[in-house]
Amino acid sequence: MYMKAHFAIVTGASSGMGVEFAKQLAQRGYNLLIVSNVPEIHEAAEEIKSSISNLQSPIEVISLVMDLGKQTSARELYDYAHAQDLEIEVLINNAGVYHDRDILDDSEGFTSLIMNLHMYTPAMLCYLFGQDMKARRKGYILNVCSVTSKMAAQRLGTYGGTKAFLCHFTRALHIELRKYGVHVTDVSPGAVDTGLYNIKPWLTKIGKCLGIIVSPQTLARRGLRAMFWGCSKVTVPAVFWHILTFIILLIPTCLLRLIRRLGLF
Repeated sequence: MYMKAHFAIVTGASSGMGVEFAKQLAQRGYNLLIVSNVPEIHEAAEEIKSSISNLQSPIEVISLVMDLGKQTSARELYDYAHAQDLEIEVLINNAGVYHDRDILDDSEGFTSLIMNLHMYTPAMLCYLFGQDMKARRKGYILNVCSVTSKMAAQRLGTYGGTKAFLCHFTRALHIELRKYGVHVTDVSPGAVDTGLYNIKPWLTKIGKCLGIIVSPQTLARRGLRAMFWGCSKVTVPAVFWHILTFIILLIPTCLLRLIRRLGLF
């Protein structure tokens, strides 16, 4: 049993953006409960501990292997935190999977997984931990959404569609909980240098120079800053992706069908 203290939960924290969220929260003095479906989460915990070795006060880092792609996962994680007597002040819903593929080319299992990871589990975690935060009149929730939430286009139907739900859900929750001292924020990444997109290294380097692609460290820093400031939403990086999504919204469906027939995307 761990001593009751302020904890932050970070899901999908075994690598990439998740581990950066965890490191930066630890630097702010938060104890951590980090969750992933892979055993590498334990290695991430050691990495986080090493990164905060200069802190005066000791930080607890609890690593938990849990599959968040099931509809029972949110309740299981909530019950685990309560059984360990952890007071969750910060919730970072980061776990997810990315793909661009025709909807009917996905397996039934994958379709269920992505819908649970991007919609059901984060929404229920917000619901369960949000009740406690509301009662305490203090808390912070950061939901990792996506710029694709505005891109109703082929090959992004499932990914963008599930992120659109999370985006709209987060905005509503932000409005509902603000008066209770609970800050809920949508961080919508564009392209982040996590190796997720299989972009060639030289293209990644160009993208980062142009400000189109950001590092996980930058994404985590801007997302957490927006959350603690009480912002409803932050897009990272902002300018390029705001322009791109605006242009995409102007493309008529008939043109998208033509692009499809020509095999361009």
